[in-house]
Amino acid sequence: MPHSRWLKAVGTAAGLVLAVAPAAHAGAGPTAAPAAKTAAPVTLYYDDSRAVGWESAVAAGVAIWNANVDNVRLVEAAPGARAEIQIIATSGWPQATLGPVRPGGRSRVELGSQAVSLGYDKIRIAAHEIGHNLGLPDTKPGPCSQLMSGSSPGTGCRNAVPNATEQARVEYAYAGGTASRFPASGRVVVDAP
Repeated sequence: MPHSRWLKAVGTAAGLVLAVAPAAHAGAGPTAAPAAKTAAPVTLYYDDSRAVGWESAVAAGVAIWNANVDNVRLVEAAPGARAEIQIIATSGWPQATLGPVRPGGRSRVELGSQAVSLGYDKIRIAAHEIGHNLGLPDTKPGPCSQLMSGSSPGTGCRNAVPNATEQARVEYAYAGGTASRFPASGRVVVDAP
């Protein structure tokens, strides 16, 4: 048998042994690889008791974020309990504190009816403003596919789901539990067109 064919046969046999061996010895002995540890998601509580008329939009925006990021979880605070995110309805333009807000911190979302009166989508507004609290700045101008493009795609835009880049930025901001990878600026971002 020529040397190259012999090496190929040995390599194939070794591959078969390696493919079968882990199944026969899975989890046994000190050489088994430890399971990857994942940090528990950071839980942030929100209070929307002062967001009258926006309850369903807030619930939808929270559900969107909870479905699209793994290491931060938004949970409605019990009545009277402290919440990191205060959500209120106002008559002005939507605005929010730029985060990322941390457990025990404070941030604010103002859901302004002025944008709704012009035809902007309530769920997109709520998800966008919560995105600011999670550390995302505006990306104006931008396409409708970018949640953080805000009002720039116009009133016809109904997309309230963060794109992959926006999701990754939030995941990065909350990676490793509560340890901040960058400081929150705390400035207020006003989302007027």
